[in-house]
Amino acid sequence: MKLMFASDIHGSAFYCEKMIEAYQKEKADKLILLGDLLYHGPRNDLPKDYAPKKVITMLNSIKEEICAVRGNCDAQVDQMVLEFPILADYAILYCNGRMIYATHGHKYNTENLPPMKDGEILIQGHTHVLMADMMDNKIVLNPGSVSLPKENNVQTYGIMEQDEFLIKSFNHEIIKKINL
Repeated sequence: MKLMFASDIHGSAFYCEKMIEAYQKEKADKLILLGDLLYHGPRNDLPKDYAPKKVITMLNSIKEEICAVRGNCDAQVDQMVLEFPILADYAILYCNGRMIYATHGHKYNTENLPPMKDGEILIQGHTHVLMADMMDNKIVLNPGSVSLPKENNVQTYGIMEQDEFLIKSFNHEIIKKINL
């Protein structure tokens, strides 16, 4: 199974379109959205082409492809306009026999790991900083931010396939890689 992970669209129609194009080009089986889909948040600048209504239309057009969790900027009103569930704080996924704890990262994160066994995976967004490392015998991943990356990173997404996790830019350059 091939999964694409993306986080922190923050209402950018420009980068949402790039994300969907990358998803289609990657031919992934599912798009896992790690929160902060529509609203830019009070701490962030407006992202390029801030147009939440366009983002709603784009995401709803591929609703069957999406599994999403709630970010700290997502609210009940967002669920009213999106045609797929977004209000769960986390999702438990299994890929290639390995448990994946997918969350936004504002509750469970590298500072506050959820209950996990050695070798299991935490994947989060929230920080807008990409990561693919080992921590306390667990794998911790962050695909970075679709629209508002920090720490001089570019806009990125993650691909998990077989025993590998890749963080890629929208020109499909591999930024970081980890064997799972």
